[in-house]
Amino acid sequence: MPGTLTSPKLTAADRCDRCSAAARVRAVLATGGELLFCGHHAKEHTDRLREMGATILTEDDATATV
Repeated sequence: MPGTLTSPKLTAADRCDRCSAAARVRAVLATGGELLFCGHHAKEHTDRLREMGATILTEDDATATV
């Protein structure tokens, strides 16, 4: 069985994919891709991301779902 992949903690270099602000949330898509969002855009898109089966990770807790 393959090991579990983990995403590295967000840093100051990570930017929101929508507006280039500092990333606060990482959305790992069921298809394997990932998106980074600032707090504002994370709130805007969280419902749709959940519908798509994405795992939502915050900068404070790399294992919690928003």
